Amino acid sequence: MSNRVERIRKDYRRIIGAAIFALCGLFGGTAWADGRTLCVLVPHFKDEYWLSVAYGVEQRSEDLGFSVHFFEAGGYDALENQLRQIDACRALQPVAILIGAVSSDAPGLLTAVEVASRSHPVIGLVNELHSDALATQVGVDWANMGRALGSHLADRYPGRGAPVEAVLLSGPPKAGWVAPLERGLMEGLVGSSVTIVATYGADTGTAEQLRLVEKARAEHPQAGLVIGTAPAIEAAMALETGDDGPALAATYSSHSIARGLVGRQVLAAPFDDPVQQGRLAVDAAEAILGGAAIDKDIRTEIRVLTGGLDPSDIALSPADYFPHLD
Repeated sequence: MSNRVERIRKDYRRIIGAAIFALCGLFGGTAWADGRTLCVLVPHFKDEYWLSVAYGVEQRSEDLGFSVHFFEAGGYDALENQLRQIDACRALQPVAILIGAVSSDAPGLLTAVEVASRSHPVIGLVNELHSDALATQVGVDWANMGRALGSHLADRYPGRGAPVEAVLLSGPPKAGWVAPLERGLMEGLVGSSVTIVATYGADTGTAEQLRLVEKARAEHPQAGLVIGTAPAIEAAMALETGDDGPALAATYSSHSIARGLVGRQVLAAPFDDPVQQGRLAVDAAEAILGGAAIDKDIRTEIRVLTGGLDPSDIALSPADYFPHLD
């Protein structure tokens, strides 16, 4: 079946589902007539990483017979929007809420998650969220992501070698993955010849990260290594087209980073299997629905991908995939 036909079929199911929802509201019935609805909140889809997470959610939901509602906050600065979306999710009466949080510890978000958890299991998705109300958290320890990349770079740039100045282009400090990743990266680089001379942070949209690249290159033109988010390294690849530019390493993997690895424009990037994280979150929801006990932390394996990557060694969402948004 073609992708276009498949999307039409899925959109048709959503339209029918919305009609049922509306009719149930008119006649006083429950809004989740089949009891198989999941609500998924993500920071944004400006970063390709989240497309792979959503793809995993959608594919596994189809396997298990769940309907899915996706909500995109619009960025890590969109806390108020994510709070409103949590309310919208609760109104849908899902069997579970999956949340990729825009903040790890914003008081309003923690309160909203706690309130939602009284009637719906809430599952943390990818981003760290410091809430005891979560039924489980699906993702990796982002300190281990940073540590894996740092250790790989330490092997490539051993302490006995020539000093290498690096700049780090990271995400917004309020995001739950940023501080652990940066800490792990620093730990992994211990004993290497790499010195991070400046760290920059912004939302992980391509435009925001491009500005960081331009600022870092202007302020530290001597830097021989740029370490950054997937959108930052994507932007750097577009700017640094010659052989005399800095080496590039990404702090996580996406479609653009995979292409850069295949073409040897990117030295290395840790891979935490975002598609599998999406699938595992749906599996957790199914287990909760069935009354099964689940671990409080559900992890995927981290492996470091390197330049010259075989495309078959990494699984991400299809190039033309984009989820339907509520």
